[in-house]
Amino acid sequence: MNKVMEPAGTVLPHTDNFSIICVGGSAGSLDAYKQFFENLPMNLGIAIVIVNHVTRSFDKLHKILPRHTNMPVDLITDQLLIQPDHVYIIPAKRELHVFAGKFCLRPISKARGWPDVITIFLRSLAQQWDGKLIAVIVSGLDGDGAAAMGDIKRVGGITIVQTPETAEWSDMPEDAIKTGSVDFVLSARDIARKISEIVVQKTL
Repeated sequence: MNKVMEPAGTVLPHTDNFSIICVGGSAGSLDAYKQFFENLPMNLGIAIVIVNHVTRSFDKLHKILPRHTNMPVDLITDQLLIQPDHVYIIPAKRELHVFAGKFCLRPISKARGWPDVITIFLRSLAQQWDGKLIAVIVSGLDGDGAAAMGDIKRVGGITIVQTPETAEWSDMPEDAIKTGSVDFVLSARDIARKISEIVVQKTL
């Protein structure tokens, strides 16, 4: 992958050698998140990033999810170091990028219509993260994230989508499936089990 070069003499932290799982969702995704975390084992050595495709994110998601996982759950701040065995949540009205092992927050750039924060973050991961990637799309309206499925596949990542029949809103899963770049279509609880299987067997 081509990375943006830092100025000479800059020492970059070598923290991007573990897997990141991006779980993108929107309307109806809260139940999917709960099922996902309730079925995901601890200590897999992965970082999980929840990216909501809504202008106003779940204001209390970082307070709700700790009831369903024992991993630390953090609301992302600019320049926050990404660590394994942590859950990270995008704040409202922000676009999310990664660089040199840290999160970078920027204002929403799309002035009208649905935001594309999931697509933007997935493409940033594909360009900037050396560790393995898993892109997950769950319940939501519109088609955010679908355009980046191919980007994740091209860098050797794995793509997983919630079964439309189990999603409260099937638009986002269906649009992702239509790209032809989805590896697995599973319920939220089975997505967690599949990720555990992939990580444990080191098949990424």
